[in-house]
Parts: sequence; C-alpha cells; structure tokens
Amino acid sequence: MVRKLGQASARKLRARLEDLMSVDVVTDLVAGNPHPLTGDRAGQFSIALHGGHRLVFAPTRQPPPERDHGGIDWDAVDDVTIMFIGDYHD
Repeated sequence: MVRKLGQASARKLRARLEDLMSVDVVTDLVAGNPHPLTGDRAGQFSIALHGGHRLVFAPTRQPPPERDHGGIDWDAVDDVTIMFIGDYHD
C-alpha cells in the first residue's frame, strides 16, 4: 500500500477499510466524504483517502437492491466489493 499510494493514503486506506467492516450498511459511513458515483462509475461508491486517492466499491449482491424510483438503495447495501483504489481522475 505504502509503495503504491504513499504513507498518508495507505494510513487512510487502513482506516477506511476498518470503517467499512464496522458498519451495517454503506450509508452508515461518515468519514472520507462517502458518496455514490455517476457517469461511467454509476453503481459504485467512493470514499476519499488522501490527495486524489479514493477507495471505490460496488455492491457485491447483483442485482443490487434498488429504490422504488430506480437507482441503488445504498441504505440496503450491506456487502461490497472493492473495485478500485487510486486516483480515478488521472
């Protein structure tokens, strides 16, 4: 982690992974500006690490739980798969 992301992002990644393991559902996350993504990353969720690095994950269950009006019901997502760690803005 340190070699790929640097010391600060590696430290944040460890903390965010612990956060993920400690919550019941994704929307219980508070640290790292957690938010669903749009565009070519629609269906994924992002948490900030350090600088431009992000931890990006998606619901493991497919199809994911949906809201009545469409879109993922992140309040019901209780298991995730990590899709990407790094800076997706590069």
